Amino acid sequence: MRYARPTWLNSLGFKVLLAYVAGVVLSTALLLAAFYLITTKSDILPRTDVAQRTEELAEALRFDSAGRPVGFLDSEDSHRWTYDSLRREIAYRVLDAAGNVVLASATGPGTAWPSTPATRRLASGSFTFDLAGVPMYGSTAAVEHEGRRWFVQFAASERVIELFQTVFALPFMGAGIVLFSLVMLFVFGACALITLRYTLKPLREVSESAAAISPRALHARLRVNAVPAEVAPLVDSFNRVLERLEQGYRVQQGFLATAAHELKTPLALIRAQIELTDTGGERDSLLSDIQHMTRQVQQLLLLAEASEEQNYIFARVDPRDVGAEAVAYLRRMADAANVRLTLRDDGTVAPWRADPATLFTLLKNLLENAIQHAPEGTEVCVTVGAEALTVRDSGPGVAPEQMARMFERFWRGAHRRDHGAGLGLSICQEIARAHGWTLAAQRMEPGLLFRLTTRPAPDA
Repeated sequence: MRYARPTWLNSLGFKVLLAYVAGVVLSTALLLAAFYLITTKSDILPRTDVAQRTEELAEALRFDSAGRPVGFLDSEDSHRWTYDSLRREIAYRVLDAAGNVVLASATGPGTAWPSTPATRRLASGSFTFDLAGVPMYGSTAAVEHEGRRWFVQFAASERVIELFQTVFALPFMGAGIVLFSLVMLFVFGACALITLRYTLKPLREVSESAAAISPRALHARLRVNAVPAEVAPLVDSFNRVLERLEQGYRVQQGFLATAAHELKTPLALIRAQIELTDTGGERDSLLSDIQHMTRQVQQLLLLAEASEEQNYIFARVDPRDVGAEAVAYLRRMADAANVRLTLRDDGTVAPWRADPATLFTLLKNLLENAIQHAPEGTEVCVTVGAEALTVRDSGPGVAPEQMARMFERFWRGAHRRDHGAGLGLSICQEIARAHGWTLAAQRMEPGLLFRLTTRPAPDA
């Protein structure tokens, strides 16, 4: 079953980005909700603003040589015009430990500080009072200077605080929240996307490496140090699975080769014993069976050798020389079947990088298969080109529904003259794969054409 590429909805990167976007949206919604509740359902902001302003005044308080408060630092003096212009709305004063006012802002008609004991207490903290029906917010901050304690008080009306907040502060705060959310969404989103791309790149490389592993490359292992630490145990487990598969495959191939070797000698002894017996129909039948079994054993041995990559010795080979050698080797078999063998080339042919022995075996098996299926008096033609080699016969061919099974082990065509082992084409396919070539069959009218191409298949 081929690996199915997951859809984008099932992508890990998409899910992480979706979680990030959801987190940004939820954070923005919570900020806006908290902002709305604080500004419309409570007086936290007015109290906080007044208390913060009081602390700023206390820190900027300036004293004369006698240690008495006389004003504020230059940074606060530049704001004194606000107390003149808004004397009915904001005011400050400085009191000593006894509660006597030693410094105060200008106040207009109707402006007064609370005088009740509950609101005039000299303790740090916020308080509220009414001034001519206008709610006021006040706050007290203590200051220590040269062993004496002073108290700075600041008060502002609810309406001026609301004006500053609704007209100036709140729009800027809302715009700031929106801008921050957009920056976090796009800038951090782009950073998250780039990070995910580089983080998942080793996983894509490991996936490609795993897809390239085949029975001929079971020795390959996936790199563990390149993948994230969370995925490393999975890759390590996969490598251990490959080790067990490779061991099982080697044991199977070794058993196949050993069994083929062990069967050759008993078959040779049985053949010698039968040949010593008197002639007769039963003797000929037994010899035919022994010959068939010997061929199967030989093909099994070739299949085991073709499946082992270390058995190949690559060199620069002229395919025309190998083709001529195979044609000469099978000339007697072709003459016995009354079939002509011809060798052609398509102009200039460059040397191939191949193992000469296995290339000869591949071409020999293709020619044997063609001779077995070719009618008497027809031709089997071998054509050698720059990047391809073809073998064509004029036999009955193969039914379209059987084409997919041609390279299966132990599959036999219906029109052979002998009883083959059904392994010849499988051996050819194994040799082609070991070289990185493509071997394919094509129905002709008449006959069948095998094409060996030195380029791998597009989906290989």
